[in-house]
Amino acid sequence: MSKVTKILVVDDEPKIRRIVQQSLRKEAYRVIHAADGREGLQKVEEEQPDLIILDLMMPEMDGFEMCKALRSRGDNTPVIILSAKDELEDKAQGFNLGVDDYVTKPFSPSELALRVKAVLRRVTGEELAPRLREGTFDDGRLYINSKTREVKLNGTPVYLTAKEFDLLWVLANNPGVVYSRDQLLDLVWGNEYFGDTGTVTVLIRRIREKIEKDPANPTYLRTVWGIGYKFETVL
Repeated sequence: MSKVTKILVVDDEPKIRRIVQQSLRKEAYRVIHAADGREGLQKVEEEQPDLIILDLMMPEMDGFEMCKALRSRGDNTPVIILSAKDELEDKAQGFNLGVDDYVTKPFSPSELALRVKAVLRRVTGEELAPRLREGTFDDGRLYINSKTREVKLNGTPVYLTAKEFDLLWVLANNPGVVYSRDQLLDLVWGNEYFGDTGTVTVLIRRIREKIEKDPANPTYLRTVWGIGYKFETVL
């Protein structure tokens, strides 16, 4: 018997929980739910879900707090944020906490189900693994190892989230090549991702803050105006 995939939906609106549950049950997922972050953490302990769909604005403990609590204890369960908050800063905070996708309300239940499928496929390595060659980049200042997923700056380890590392390696693996935001979405998230290109903009900014001497005037991750981004080696 194959394992049934469990999805935890954490949202304080019963109507939203019901809509998401109905949509996901059509895909043969087992759906469990919680009304706030504290209950959500409890359900994670009890049920060990394969994926979490998480609202941001909730009583007791909001989505950011719940996600931070999960990551601080080493829990890497994939998370999809489902929120009415569509500000760039909120998306940046979410991705910096290691979330896998960000869906804004109002949303299409069928699209959410597709995103769930895409995230579950990505975390198994089916989407990204064939697209990138293993190797290292080392210019004496910045060191990247795709096999160990290490990044060091002047010998000091740099922490990148999974998606930040994947995006950096796609660019560093092909120095000088200009990629559009749409191309980077496909390469890093897979062609089943339905998010907007603002996701790439957010992660590029976060990576620059971690590896560039002056994030406002980057030397590695360069913007090609009107097109996208490229990685340049620094001599």
